[in-house]
Amino acid sequence: MLATRRNFLGSTLALAGATAVAGLPRLARAARRPVERLVVTTPDGLELSARAYGEPRNPGVVLVHGLGQSRLSWDPQVDSGLSDQFRIITYDLRGHGDSDKPIDTAAYADGQRWGEDLAAVIAQAGLRRPVVVGWSLGGLVIGHYLAKHGADAVSGVNLVAGVTKLAPDLLTETAGVYAKRLASADLAERSDAIGAFLALCFAKPPAPAEFRRMLAFNGMVPREVQLGIGKISTEGLDPAFAAVPRLLVTHGAKDALVRRAMADRMLHINPRATLSVFERSGHAPFWEDATRFNRELSGFVATTQTR
Repeated sequence: MLATRRNFLGSTLALAGATAVAGLPRLARAARRPVERLVVTTPDGLELSARAYGEPRNPGVVLVHGLGQSRLSWDPQVDSGLSDQFRIITYDLRGHGDSDKPIDTAAYADGQRWGEDLAAVIAQAGLRRPVVVGWSLGGLVIGHYLAKHGADAVSGVNLVAGVTKLAPDLLTETAGVYAKRLASADLAERSDAIGAFLALCFAKPPAPAEFRRMLAFNGMVPREVQLGIGKISTEGLDPAFAAVPRLLVTHGAKDALVRRAMADRMLHINPRATLSVFERSGHAPFWEDATRFNRELSGFVATTQTR
């Protein structure tokens, strides 16, 4: 029974996601889907840059990116058939991309602020009980959102290499090394670390043009973000994840930053959770194998629409 629950690629979800379309060429900006620009004001007065794709009447999906990244990280999802099926929302986290970047460590050290940012995005987009997808740091953002607003606020959660607890036994030693290097006061060390850290996110490297774009928005993130992240508390998040009605945990077997144990513990915390392992992917399976990821996400969202 346990093996069946953990095998996400069952017949029901496979059929539900069969209509998903593979990502379009990621740098073909002229071919992008119609987009609505949203400016979201957070409770503490920051402005977050957000985008909406798809018909408002479609099921809502919010994509929350990881540390150092941006809403552009989700191009393989935005530029696919997913935006024909769902109302997709992407946004730049505080301190990232085009969002406000206060030069104050305290602005990033409180997990509740990150969670309330997500709440503001959902409200501004007019979504009701969306599916939220969190990559890496996005897992903590979602956890703090759930801790405040409750599991009934979402239809489901997809954690993608999601960090749900800051613990040495759940993160690799390499992740610990780069947490310090990315927060270094030395510009040369910090600059070298940004490129190396980004490369570690992939077992299958992006195309050179794609990597250059990623490197640019990673370099936009202030050092204060790196300093603040390490201070975020993860206390009290497990009960919030345990209450989620539908939880999909996506893990890349070649992840150099997050251990498999991070994913496995979610299966013990939430008895309704399912696990999907991407054997050939690293820390970014949604990019490295976008076709499969989009198909599975489509199937997962479909299951959340049934009672």
